[in-house]
Amino acid sequence: MPVYWLDKDDVSFPPADLANEDGIIALGGDLSVERLLSAYGNGIFPWFNNNDPFIWWSPDPRFVLYPAELKVSKSMRPYFNQKKFQVTVDQEFETVMRNCQQAKREGQGGGTWITESMVEGYVNLHQAGYAHSVEVWKDKDLVGGLYGVALGKVFFGESMFSKVSNASKFGFISLVRKLITLDFDLIDCQQKTKYLGSLGAKEIPRKKFLRHLEINKAKSTLKGNWRQSMQF
Repeated sequence: MPVYWLDKDDVSFPPADLANEDGIIALGGDLSVERLLSAYGNGIFPWFNNNDPFIWWSPDPRFVLYPAELKVSKSMRPYFNQKKFQVTVDQEFETVMRNCQQAKREGQGGGTWITESMVEGYVNLHQAGYAHSVEVWKDKDLVGGLYGVALGKVFFGESMFSKVSNASKFGFISLVRKLITLDFDLIDCQQKTKYLGSLGAKEIPRKKFLRHLEINKAKSTLKGNWRQSMQF
């Protein structure tokens, strides 16, 4: 399959199922709010390094979590029973992104895919009411968190960080439990990781994922700051 070059004046994408065997569908464009919404709504996300052009992906298979299939290990239960962490939402979006940006990850060679242009793009998306952060606190210290994008009843997870053991896992489980109460259908984890697999995520064919998104387009988005609508 060919890789498409995007027109800066047109935020639309080619169909996601035209991605090449690596999952790349397009290059170029920008990270405007309008283009990011177009991408996520059609099963596409950006992922690139500092010196790369913008690269847009739609991998096959897709790694997802159905909220009702969340797995909470026995080792995590005392964390909730004893309320070892406190959780907030949409209080420190850029700070969470910056911590994810600085987190050391296996195989990255010291680099990060969360470039300055990514931070700017997602902060704008947060201010528009579509990107959200979860903050995990130990007393007054921010010790973990995650961020992602919500459209309709799908949450598209982007990245997480943890400064102490199990902090990001605590935040993720807390978020999923809240999304269940809000009737969310799906959490997109993008690509397979052992960490998310342990929490119940699994691979599904891209075609099935895209069918979910087509159905999702008819569902209303809980837009804006989630502080009031999602109390932990």
